[in-house]
Amino acid sequence: MTPRNESEVAAAIVESTGPVRVMGGGTRPIGRPVPGEALSVAGLSGISLYEPGALTLVAQAGTPVAEIEAALAKENQRLAFEPMDHRTLLGTKGTPTIGGIVAANVSGPRRIAVGACRDFLLGVRFVDGAGQIVKNGGRVMKNVTGYDLVKLMCGAYGTLGVLTEVSLKVLPRTETQASLILHDATPEQAVAAMSAAFGSPFEVTGAAHDGTETVIRIEGFTGSVAYRAGELKKLLSAFGPVDVLDDAEASAARWRAMRDVTPLTKADGDIWRISVRPSAAPGMIAGLPSGSTYMMDWGGGLIWAAVPAGTDLRTHLGDTSGHMTLIRGTADVPTFQPEAAPLAALSAGLRAKFDPNGILNKGIMG
Repeated sequence: MTPRNESEVAAAIVESTGPVRVMGGGTRPIGRPVPGEALSVAGLSGISLYEPGALTLVAQAGTPVAEIEAALAKENQRLAFEPMDHRTLLGTKGTPTIGGIVAANVSGPRRIAVGACRDFLLGVRFVDGAGQIVKNGGRVMKNVTGYDLVKLMCGAYGTLGVLTEVSLKVLPRTETQASLILHDATPEQAVAAMSAAFGSPFEVTGAAHDGTETVIRIEGFTGSVAYRAGELKKLLSAFGPVDVLDDAEASAARWRAMRDVTPLTKADGDIWRISVRPSAAPGMIAGLPSGSTYMMDWGGGLIWAAVPAGTDLRTHLGDTSGHMTLIRGTADVPTFQPEAAPLAALSAGLRAKFDPNGILNKGIMG
């Protein structure tokens, strides 16, 4: 099914006779395959409204992310939450769409400094599982009244409705950036260094560790970045020798690689995404199966792990406080972390209200 507008999406849902697999560009089919007939919103494409002065952009769900980023770049603006491109990690083709970004709440390294995709979402239009067209939110931050379906839809992976249009807050691009690189740190040393950087007054906008090097990013006006890089180098020198990468383009390329988890793209086996307290990250990494590789983002709050194929990492690591998602793999386990009974009941109740026939991306989140 390839509807060309919102009304056709609604008609497709009403006329469906079985499960529906909602998709945009088809670039991020994480975890276990979702059954059902494909319903692509790629035909709903285009920027509906862009007001640079109001820092607001409205686009149909199938609009390519590259098209949005190009429009923003002309006005020296950007999607501040730095959405990841999953194609290299998952080996997929196609074109990432803004609806897919919102549906999965895709947020990159800058999330820890400015917030997630969800925090920049102002409004949505979507078609629920009964074929009803729903609008919530608006084009300014103050325009959210009643139930905040905007936040609910972001990260629901299409299980509550098919997104047709999204409204986002955008931010100005920074003048320049620089990265500080700490070599050969252990996970414990890396987390300590990243925590020290975030605890400093030097406005860090990224802190990641690729298994070998720990990389800290600062952004802003040229003079400010130069000063903060010098001061932060002094602070981080307590953890070992520090290099400063002050070439803005080279630094940006380094962070695109971190954003897209490039260090793990050639790894064999399964890929897991683990959200955890930074202080717990070194212990969790130490508990990974033999032969695993990893990288950390968000100052240690996010671990990407490549483990032997078929590994049930939740069982292997046992009772932890982490939240584990199977991104790529063969393990016959739920894609998302099983919820506690009260939360699972609440989630099931929401899905029953929004998708009474249980047809939208069936099984992906439960």
